[in-house]
Amino acid sequence: MSETAMDPVHQVVVNDEEQYSLWPVDRPLPAGWRAEGSTGTRQECLDRIEAIWTDLRPLSARA
Repeated sequence: MSETAMDPVHQVVVNDEEQYSLWPVDRPLPAGWRAEGSTGTRQECLDRIEAIWTDLRPLSARA
C-alpha cells in the first residue's frame, strides 16, 4: 500500500477571516471554520490552498 493510500482524506477549510487550512474529513470541524468544498489527499488540499489563498493577510487587515 502506498503512503498516499494510507493518508486520511482531507478537506480545505476556511474561517471568517478568509484564512485557509486543511482538516481530516472524518473529524468535526473546529469552531469558526467551514468547509471550502475541496477534498483530497493532504497534498492535493495544500495545492488547492496555495492556488486560492494568494493574499495571506486576514480579511480584517485587507478591509
